[in-house]
Amino acid sequence: MTEKPLEPPPAWTGRVDGTTQEHLRWHQAVTQLGDESGSCTCVFIGFASDEGVARNMGRRGAAAGPDALRGALSSMAIAEPVRAYDAGTVAVTDDRLEAGQEALGEAVAAALDAGRFPVVLGGGHEVAYGTYLGLAQSSARGPDLRIGILNLDAHFDLRADPVPSSGTPFRQIIEREREAGTTLQYSVLGISQPSNTTALFETARSLGVHYLLDDECSVADRHRVAVFVSDFLSEADLVYLTVDLDVLPASVAPGVSAPAAYGVPLETIQFVCDAIAASGKLAVCDVAELNPAFDVDNRTARTAARLIHRIVTKRIPPPR
Repeated sequence: MTEKPLEPPPAWTGRVDGTTQEHLRWHQAVTQLGDESGSCTCVFIGFASDEGVARNMGRRGAAAGPDALRGALSSMAIAEPVRAYDAGTVAVTDDRLEAGQEALGEAVAAALDAGRFPVVLGGGHEVAYGTYLGLAQSSARGPDLRIGILNLDAHFDLRADPVPSSGTPFRQIIEREREAGTTLQYSVLGISQPSNTTALFETARSLGVHYLLDDECSVADRHRVAVFVSDFLSEADLVYLTVDLDVLPASVAPGVSAPAAYGVPLETIQFVCDAIAASGKLAVCDVAELNPAFDVDNRTARTAARLIHRIVTKRIPPPR
């Protein structure tokens, strides 16, 4: 169980043009979790952690990501009615990463069990293990449903390090599934060859990981990307989509721990997010690695917020 409740979310504020539907923005649609009446489009859950990034020898600062994402999303206009809650933030302190991941898992599972769509705002990519725990432990999974994880990322994050970090979560996930006698499909789009050793590529192949390199994901490669996504969806019943912002070019996403020298065009990432949202299989998603200290004119935060906006508003819920 969690050692303490989630920290309350900050106030969502922004420009107000009016209070009727044609004028609404996100900050007017989000309320603090507590009013359980009626349906909702999504539940935001923050995960303020950069402990995993630090353990992976990256640049600290991702702990400020959740509030920066909230701020960037707040004033975006809403075309259709949206009702969303903010459940608050799991704050990782005193090197207690594993406890924070367990707390996040509880919050994600609670949202799923209530029939809601959790959108987790990271935080370093160590967020992935906590998000996965929530899906794995929730009633949404069911005994016969296979989880598919699609990671939009320049890195495999399959390290076998003895201490968990932002570089280990998907290895941890695969090992946990094997211990439980279950399986999942892990696929990665946007892998940067210079950012992953030959040993990591061999690990990916040995674990049955499907992947596309970043230089196979240009706008001209749309058909190849579409086939990759279609093949992934055919192997999954419930989808967990995780977006590591370092998959994008550094010119688009400078505010990350490890900016990409090449990266996948935003057009391609948006196309993939749209396809997953419309699949009727998306159960949970998270956004990771936003580091506001290294952002330029909120460029990375705004880009991430736009992706969140499209994922939430275009999502077709899985059948219950």
